Amino acid sequence: MHGTASFYPHVVPDGQYMRRTAGREAGKPVQKKKQSALEALQKRIAACNQCVRLREYCAEIGRVKRRAYSDWEYWARPVPSFGDPRARVLILGLAPGAHGSNRTGRPFTGDGSGDFLWPVLYEAGFASQAESHSRDDGMKMTGAWITSVGRCAPPKNKPLPEELRNCAPFLDEELHALRQLRVVVCLGKIAFDGYLAHLTRTGVLESRRGYDFAHAAEYRLPHGMHLLASYHPSLQNTNTGKLTRAMFMRIFDRARLLAGIPQQRA
Repeated sequence: MHGTASFYPHVVPDGQYMRRTAGREAGKPVQKKKQSALEALQKRIAACNQCVRLREYCAEIGRVKRRAYSDWEYWARPVPSFGDPRARVLILGLAPGAHGSNRTGRPFTGDGSGDFLWPVLYEAGFASQAESHSRDDGMKMTGAWITSVGRCAPPKNKPLPEELRNCAPFLDEELHALRQLRVVVCLGKIAFDGYLAHLTRTGVLESRRGYDFAHAAEYRLPHGMHLLASYHPSLQNTNTGKLTRAMFMRIFDRARLLAGIPQQRA
């Protein structure tokens, strides 16, 4: 393991939470600084134009629109992350959906995947509402943060390797800014592989060997974090029964336990 201490100064090997509050009452000035860093990052994400193919595709989707959303003004830009800056659980997805997040401007909002995800997050106590339809619907998250390895909707839901590499620094910066993280839940193999790539880039892992994707796979990482894998809540998985609500609920119940968040039901 190389460089872990410098990239993850807030994580200690035994997994115990360590506050950076020396000389500051309740750590409030530190929290304000972290929120500002996250807010600045989200603005840069939304303004990114690195991937010409993706920018053209998202803009065209927003221009043509789906008939059901003809009265919408599509977001049609890279989609910022969403959640609680003090999150202990990170939910990592693949990329925005063309008529979901690319339309609404918020992760897992306005499509079938979100319709499956949000009721589970609500029941698990991470979300304030069981439905999410727009970025102005009043949804709030507690203890969790949602992001993705790709920030733009890709054609056929398949970002190119170089497009994921362009997004990788955003994920690195985001994970560094989320100072209280204890658990990462990866939704699907591409997200799982993207997080392992982050761990190798930052020196937490020397090799990905021994880290295999499977639903409910769980790993304790060298820097004290926990990695949980889940099938992605895509319609292909949920409509066929490959991923059921009960299976998904167990993932987030386990995430709460590993993160040290008391179990509760909405």
